[in-house]
Amino acid sequence: ILPYFSSVGQFYFLIRKRIHLRPEDALFFFVNNTIPPTSATMGQLYEDNHEEDYFLYVAYSDESVYGK
Repeated sequence: ILPYFSSVGQFYFLIRKRIHLRPEDALFFFVNNTIPPTSATMGQLYEDNHEEDYFLYVAYSDESVYGK
């Protein structure tokens, strides 16, 4: 869904927008149980972490910053 050279930060922005996440909700991505740096490119993330089936699996979690 993103070009190879897009940053992880841009991916965060796109997903927040697509799932209509409220501003008070935090969003976390995990790749191989690690939170990737927002400055990394999606291409770097893919090259370093794709599975044998050539897919990059990204898990996510959201949490309300105000505990609601």
